[in-house]
Amino acid sequence: MKEKIRNQAWEDYQKDIADDNYYFARSCIRQNFFPAAEELFLKIIAKELGKNIFDDAQQTTCTGIAYHSGIIPFETTSTVVARQFSLMNEAGYENFVCSCVTSFGIYSEVLETWKHFPEKEKEAREALLRATGKTFKIPKNLVHTSDLIYKFRKEISEKALLQLTNQQAGLPLKVVDHIGCHYAKIFPEKGIGGAEFPYVLAGMIDEWGGSQVDYPERRHCCGFGFRQYLLKSNRGYSLSNSKMKFDSMQPYHPDLIIANCPGCTFFLDRWQYVISEMEGKTYGENGYGIPVLTYEELAGLLLGYNPWDIGLQVHQVAVEPLLDKLGIKYNPDEKYKGLNGQDLGKPEMPSILKCH
Repeated sequence: MKEKIRNQAWEDYQKDIADDNYYFARSCIRQNFFPAAEELFLKIIAKELGKNIFDDAQQTTCTGIAYHSGIIPFETTSTVVARQFSLMNEAGYENFVCSCVTSFGIYSEVLETWKHFPEKEKEAREALLRATGKTFKIPKNLVHTSDLIYKFRKEISEKALLQLTNQQAGLPLKVVDHIGCHYAKIFPEKGIGGAEFPYVLAGMIDEWGGSQVDYPERRHCCGFGFRQYLLKSNRGYSLSNSKMKFDSMQPYHPDLIIANCPGCTFFLDRWQYVISEMEGKTYGENGYGIPVLTYEELAGLLLGYNPWDIGLQVHQVAVEPLLDKLGIKYNPDEKYKGLNGQDLGKPEMPSILKCH
C-alpha cells in the first residue's frame, strides 16, 4: 500500500515540458552571481541540442526580490508578469522558460492567483493596457531552465565526453543535490517530483553516472530567504541554515553540490568561505571546501567546455580538485584572463579556505 501511494504521488508530480520553441526569461541575480551560466545554458539548448530558444533583450526583472521583501505590492508584480507574457506573444512564442527559481515561483503564483481570482487577471490586463498599450495570452507551457536540462539529460549524456566518475578512484562521484525552495515548495505540483520526491537534479546525477548523497538535511533550506539576507542583522539566520546543511552532509564526503537556484548556489558557495573565516572550519577534502555548481555548469564540463570560459573562476570554493577528479585538463594561467586574454587581476585569497 505504501509503495502504491508513493507511485501515485510520483505520477501526480510529473509535468509537461515542451519539446522545442522556448521564450527565455533571464534572471537578474544569476547575471550578477554567475554571469556565464545563462549564456552556457543557451549554448547547450541551441547549439548542443538544436532547439529554438529566443533571448529577448526587452524583458525586465520579475520583481521577485522586491516582492518577497515586501517592497512592492502583488498588483505591480502581476502587471510586470503580464508584460513579460505580452513580449513572449509578440515574439511568436507560447512556451515560457525562466532562469531563476524565484521567477518560477513568481510566475506560478501569478498564474494560480489569476486562475482562482479572475478579477486579478482582469486588473493586470487593464493596468498593462493603460501603461503600455499591450495585451497578452497566458503561456501554453511554463517551466524552469533546470526542467529543460532534466528533460534532455539523456541527449546530453549521449553527447558528453565525460561521466560523473572519479577518474582517480574509478568510482562514481558523490553528488549533493539542492533544490530551491521557490521551485518545489511553494507550489509542489509545479516541480518535477514536488517537495516529497524532487528529481529534477537527482535525475541528472543518475543519468550522468554520479551517486546521489542522501543526508538528514537534504531538503533543508539554504537560508537565503530575502528578508533574512537583505537585513544585515538577520544574516546569521541565513548562515546558520547553510552551516546546518554542511555539518549534516560532511560525514558522507560529497565531491560536489549542484543547485538549481542562483541564490542557493551563491550562498552554499560563499558561506563556506565565511564559516572558514569565522570558525576556522572547512568542508570537503584537504581544506578546499565542497565545490558548488549550477546544473548547466556541470553539464558544460561533461560536454567538454573550458571551465574558465563557463565562469567557474567566479565561484568562491576552488573547482580545481573537482576538475582533477573528472580528469579535465585546464590551464591555471587562464583562470583570471578576460575574453581577449587581458589580465583581470587575482582576488584576495582566503586565510583558511584553500584556493588555487
